[in-house]
Amino acid sequence: MVLHAPGHPLVLQERPIPVPGPGQLLLKVSACAVCRTDLHVVDGELTEPRLPLVPGHQIVARVEGTGQRVGVPWLGSTCGHCRFCLSQRENLCDAPGFTGYTLDGGYAEYCLADERYCFPIPDGYPDLQAAPLLCAGLIGYRCLRMAGKARRLGLYGFGAAAHILIQVAHHQEREVYAFVRSQDEQAAGFARELGAVWTGWSDQLPPQKLDAAIVFAPVGELVPAALRAVDKGGTVVLGGIHMSDIPSFPYRILWEERVVRSVANLTRQDGVEFLELAPRVPVRTEVRAYPLEQANQALDDLRSGRLRGAAVLVMD
Repeated sequence: MVLHAPGHPLVLQERPIPVPGPGQLLLKVSACAVCRTDLHVVDGELTEPRLPLVPGHQIVARVEGTGQRVGVPWLGSTCGHCRFCLSQRENLCDAPGFTGYTLDGGYAEYCLADERYCFPIPDGYPDLQAAPLLCAGLIGYRCLRMAGKARRLGLYGFGAAAHILIQVAHHQEREVYAFVRSQDEQAAGFARELGAVWTGWSDQLPPQKLDAAIVFAPVGELVPAALRAVDKGGTVVLGGIHMSDIPSFPYRILWEERVVRSVANLTRQDGVEFLELAPRVPVRTEVRAYPLEQANQALDDLRSGRLRGAAVLVMD
């Protein structure tokens, strides 16, 4: 499925099987989860895609020639020699490649990937259930790390990432407070099923102050809302690659050493740690499968909030 211009539907096309270059693997894709970042690319909110482009960065595939099962995430390559790479901050690389944005991704039967950025998939996860781990899981895990040792944790937006992260948070004996769009009873009910101690609308305050909050919804207005919900010394973590503008807010809700920080991409160490942790929790992903040719429908269902858990494209 190919994006030719932002704001236009993806087009199903026949392409030659790509030929791997040095350091690349040819992968036969089994499944690719659909991410909100894909929406930002398709809708033109991320403005520098390589066009024409095959989107998709939560890839489960087999290496042609060996059959090894691997996962491919958003961060698809780094330069290895900038000051960020050399200081174990490759997620901030000066010359990165992003799967499904600057590199063709997994909305396809075959793709290429940098062998350094392919992760072994834990046994026990079918392809369909493994795919959301590659971004919703990985980015959620990095956000949780940035939240520190917060015992009371707020999650703003209860989609693919939050439904994985709440399971990890419970494993770590944290309390989760879930904030959803006003009147979205389905999302609130889903959060309660997964053990949220409280659910409410995103403009409400929780019954007690939070130690940290993670904002997954790409809505800038939620930043001051989350600041009002966290206690003194609390942290608000912004988990998306794109967000609408953050409105001005009074200094008093930031004062008392509250912190707002963003999360950018991931490191390979994040991937190793999370994919080792997921089976121990154990994380269970809830998915809705779509055939590859229905990628536009999957994107629209995500855009419209009609999904419970994650959408996953299947290639068989």
